[in-house]
Amino acid sequence: MVSSADSSVVRRDFASGETGRGPFIPTNRSSNPKAGQWTNAMSRNMIADYKRFLMTDGEGIRCSLYVSGCPFHCEDCYNTSIWDFRAGHEYNDRLEAQIMSDLSLPYVQGITFLGGEPLLNTGVLLPLAHRIRERFGHAKDIWCWTGYTWEELMRDGETPDKRELLEQIDILVDGRYIKDLHDSLLQFRGSSNQRIIDVPKSLERGEVVIWEKLHDQTRFIPEIYGKDRSAGEGAAS
Repeated sequence: MVSSADSSVVRRDFASGETGRGPFIPTNRSSNPKAGQWTNAMSRNMIADYKRFLMTDGEGIRCSLYVSGCPFHCEDCYNTSIWDFRAGHEYNDRLEAQIMSDLSLPYVQGITFLGGEPLLNTGVLLPLAHRIRERFGHAKDIWCWTGYTWEELMRDGETPDKRELLEQIDILVDGRYIKDLHDSLLQFRGSSNQRIIDVPKSLERGEVVIWEKLHDQTRFIPEIYGKDRSAGEGAAS
C-alpha cells in the first residue's frame, strides 16, 4: 500500500540527459540525483533503528543499523517513515558500544547498514566502519544497501566520502527499488534492477562484480513443500 505521504511526492530526474547510470536508471519511480547533488550535510546523525541477530539483511546472523533520511523517495518504499533525516534518535556512544559488543559474539557474521540512505550518513557510518575494521579486521563483514547505483557512485563529481565508505564495505546492494520490477523470489533485494555487488573485487577490476553466492529462488518454497506434502499423502493412501 502506498502511504498518503508517498503518493504526494514529486519525483524528478535531476541529471536529465545523462547516460550510463546503471540498470533502469533514470526511473520515474524515484528521484534521480546529479553527481554530488546530495551530500552528508543533509544528515542529522539520526538512527531510525538498530536490530540485533537477524538473518534477513544479508548472509548469516547479522546486526542491522538503520540510518534516517533518504531523498530518493522510491514509490512504494516500505520505509517512508524514515525518509526524514530528523526521524528516530541521535547516534551515541552507548549505541556504538552495544554494536561493538554484539559484533564480538562468535556467531555474528557482521553488520548491515540500511536506511534511509547510508551513503548520505557517512558522518556516522565512516567512523563506525573504521572502528569495526580496527577491532575485527575482516573477520566481520559489512553489508550496505543504497539507492545509488554503482555507476552513479563512480561518477566524476560524486562526494569523496561515499567512495571512502564504499572502500570499507564488503557487499553492496545497489539501486532504487522500482515497484514495476518487484520480485519476491529475489535474494536480499526487492526489485530485479538491484544487484548484490562484491565491492573489493569491483573496485579492483573497475567494473561490477556480482557476489559469487547469489542464489535467487525460482519458485516459492511453500509451493515446493505443498507439492511434496501432496505427493506424500497420495502415497500413504
